[in-house]
Amino acid sequence: NTPLANGISARINTVYEDGASHRDVYDLERYAINPTLGFDLGGGPGLGGRIVLGYEYDRDSRTADRGVPSAAGRPVAGFRDSFFGDAALNRADFTGHIVSFAADYALTDRLSIRHRSRYGDYDKLYTNIYPATAVTAGRFGIEAYVDGTQRQNLLSQTDLVWKLDTGTISHVVLAGFELGRQTTRAQRTNGFFDPVANTARVSVPISDRFIAPPVFFRFGPGSRSLRTQADIAAGFIQDQISIGDHVEIVAGLRHDRFSLDFTNLLPGGASFSRTDNLWSPRLGLVLKPVASASLYASYSRSYLPQSGDQFNSLDATTSALEPERFENYEIGAKWDVTPGLTLTAALYRLDRSNTRAPGAAAGTTVLTGEQRSQGLELSVNGKLTRNWQVSAGFALQDAEIRSGTTAAPAGRKVALVPRTQASLWTRYDVSKRFGLGIGATHQARSFASISNSVTLPAYTRVDAAAFIGIGGGLDLQVNVENLFNTGYFPTAHNDNNISTGGPRSARLTLRTKF
Repeated sequence: NTPLANGISARINTVYEDGASHRDVYDLERYAINPTLGFDLGGGPGLGGRIVLGYEYDRDSRTADRGVPSAAGRPVAGFRDSFFGDAALNRADFTGHIVSFAADYALTDRLSIRHRSRYGDYDKLYTNIYPATAVTAGRFGIEAYVDGTQRQNLLSQTDLVWKLDTGTISHVVLAGFELGRQTTRAQRTNGFFDPVANTARVSVPISDRFIAPPVFFRFGPGSRSLRTQADIAAGFIQDQISIGDHVEIVAGLRHDRFSLDFTNLLPGGASFSRTDNLWSPRLGLVLKPVASASLYASYSRSYLPQSGDQFNSLDATTSALEPERFENYEIGAKWDVTPGLTLTAALYRLDRSNTRAPGAAAGTTVLTGEQRSQGLELSVNGKLTRNWQVSAGFALQDAEIRSGTTAAPAGRKVALVPRTQASLWTRYDVSKRFGLGIGATHQARSFASISNSVTLPAYTRVDAAAFIGIGGGLDLQVNVENLFNTGYFPTAHNDNNISTGGPRSARLTLRTKF
């Protein structure tokens, strides 16, 4: 980070990581470099602006690990470290080239303009063998596929920020627009466990040192080859209104025009398209009865097209469906008990309609009608004393299908939503150069998928840390995660791709300031 000339500066960020994990054959190598150039545009006091040009190169290569299967409605026991794939074949490789442009300019002391543009060229190849069924009588089914994606994004956003007063009322008006295009070329080739026949699934014995049978990748049932183009044009306006020192109102409206063209490139494949014009309002109210406390309420609406989060699953059915709709309601409070200690509380409700969710089997999607998620969140953060810091949180939540389909009847619980979650972290500085920390994370049981057939057990994990000031601008930190080596399953992709939590591990960090 250094000046190059008058009004010109440069910065380079880099990262390199070479890693492994408790899983038998897992490995990871990733690296990136991000040089940027900044140019001051000049201007009078409080005016003028800056332009920043950047380029980023990312490379990530790692083992594709789909976790462990289930058995009798729970993650299979005794195989936390076992890898159910092929060490040479299961790979996820990613390359990214990103060019960015950012400009900020203060036209007056009350009017400024901001622009962000980004172009990205991404290439990803994902190859794997993975568990496809539950374990029964010591055996389970496996499947395989190769999925390649090339994608280019061009996105831009321009904002105008205007500060003004109307009598005793202050406004901060934000207006702007977004433009974007995403083009994707994707191809999926399934694996077959026979050189001639289309045997897409085989039953194999479960073992600690799993050896996958030979697999042959070729076009066949379940394969796909597609091209998509997604275009977005959006405009938005928002007014942040301050009425004295005690009332603040935020009101905004956004309009999106989202269009998607989908072409199936396989022989006999069809093309589909859909265009949606979507209005998304938001409204928020903040009341500050005293300087140390505030109350708020908010409402917002947003959408997700039925083509999925990758915009690659449009067909005759989904192209006729309305976008998934999200309506979020929230009320809450914040109280600064002392200048260094804050309490917060929030009640929320999220209603989703026209929903879809991952099915019980890998690679499947099911329609799930309407969902409602609601809950309570509490937190405390800050210093209890000059030497004692605390951070704690608690969440009570419920998420279920309210009106369903054949795939997900009403009353089923939404996947991966535990009834309760809690965390506590505390640090005590014994001296100016030495501190200790300890904390715990608890999560109640949840379901692995919308089928509600497999349960992820509840768990509590304990972590610890030590902080040492060496002197001369050097600080040393040691973190121990999962201090008591608890076995747990934090998340899942579906009923038989269940992620395992890591065993006891330690991390040492050395920081220097100069």
